[in-house]
Amino acid sequence: MNDIPVFAHRGASSFYLENTFSAFKKAKDLGADGIELDLQISKDGILVVFHDLDLKRLAGKNRLVSQCDYKELVKYNLGPRFKRFFLQERMMSFEDVLKWANKENISLNIELKESLISKENVLKSFLHNIQLPANSHFSSFHDSLLKSVKEVLPKAETAIIITKKFDWNSLGKCDYIDAIHAHRKYYKMQYLELCTASNMGIRFYGIRGNEPFLKTPHQAVIGWITDFPHKVLEAQQRKKGV
Repeated sequence: MNDIPVFAHRGASSFYLENTFSAFKKAKDLGADGIELDLQISKDGILVVFHDLDLKRLAGKNRLVSQCDYKELVKYNLGPRFKRFFLQERMMSFEDVLKWANKENISLNIELKESLISKENVLKSFLHNIQLPANSHFSSFHDSLLKSVKEVLPKAETAIIITKKFDWNSLGKCDYIDAIHAHRKYYKMQYLELCTASNMGIRFYGIRGNEPFLKTPHQAVIGWITDFPHKVLEAQQRKKGV
């Protein structure tokens, strides 16, 4: 494992379409420690790996993911408007991705999306039987989903994805939050020191690989989340003089 684990954002999404096996396999080939992915739920209660709440951007359909059965979702070609018919990428079930990740022993950063809020019972049922690769964790903008994870898996790591409204003084006061995920713009000493004082780690997303702080990261940093895992890995190698 690298000095600070590098998670490929939706896979190696600068090479292949986000949240696809192509992007995930490329991330592993590039040496990423883990993969960040997004979890939605279909109408019939199947957990699927997809970022958007609706299908418009990547499938050209004006429907919510949660309005479609799984069998319908996997029929759609995914991709940008003028490429989707040639890419032949399809939506994946989380169960299939999980099997692959366990086989390849690659960590997962599982972001729980808004569609799961209305079907937390399905999420909890799935979690009861889950087997995660080492160093995997759950993240979300939504407190209730992280609470659900902790109810079923008390030892699982959970991370809140912060917004500008986040109260940094609340760090360490919620027993269902173990870590912070924040955009690189929040890489500021005042926030890093608050994390250290609260004995809480922080992962930064939106990392491009050319940030000066990659050379001497703060002790509170426990992960980088990036579209460019190869660039971040190269930056860490340069730091060590390799």
